[in-house]
Amino acid sequence: MADAVTRFLSGDAISEIAAGLYRSSGFVKSIIERTGVPQKGEGTYDYLPEECVAEDFVNGEIVWSAKYHGPAIIKQELSVDYQAEKAGMSDINYEKKYGTKAYNIWVIEKITDDYSDRWTTAQGGGFTATQLAYDLGKLTHLQEYGVDLSRI
Repeated sequence: MADAVTRFLSGDAISEIAAGLYRSSGFVKSIIERTGVPQKGEGTYDYLPEECVAEDFVNGEIVWSAKYHGPAIIKQELSVDYQAEKAGMSDINYEKKYGTKAYNIWVIEKITDDYSDRWTTAQGGGFTATQLAYDLGKLTHLQEYGVDLSRI
């Protein structure tokens, strides 16, 4: 179960996971749904499962980005105090304007096989983004199923 969830969060397709586990795609999909793993949509925001909903995150925490349909790492909360310390950064009170906190995140992307032979030491690719807390989901509940979030 943990292997299927970890591979799904890492970007593997359900059919690839099913082939690797010698199980049907329906079996793997039911594992993903039962454990409360966020679904990957096509170009739209998806609702987060109830287990993932949260308002506060800590730096370094691995979360799910509903906007980018993948895992991300919390880099920094964009609090009013933090923005005031940074020269050139506009001061926006996200909690007042949007009713929730905002965070700088690193969106984790899987390196395609075309580049894996050139970048053998790379852990993965990604990019920086800013996202509101209600579009981020906690993944800590998956640790109950034996999922090691550091492997994503």
